[in-house]
Amino acid sequence: MNLVKRFLNDESGATAIEYGLIAALVAVIIIGGASLLGKNLNLLFSGIAGKLTPPT
Repeated sequence: MNLVKRFLNDESGATAIEYGLIAALVAVIIIGGASLLGKNLNLLFSGIAGKLTPPT
């Protein structure tokens, strides 16, 4: 019976799950930001490359 009480009162697994969810959320935000930044940088460098003239 004591083992069951300890099991029901143990919240360490819940903490691990919460940390896992936070890490997943941070990863999604980083991936989204990197994707957006990558597209903007691509547009910027494409615009600069379009304004350059080839050497003669």
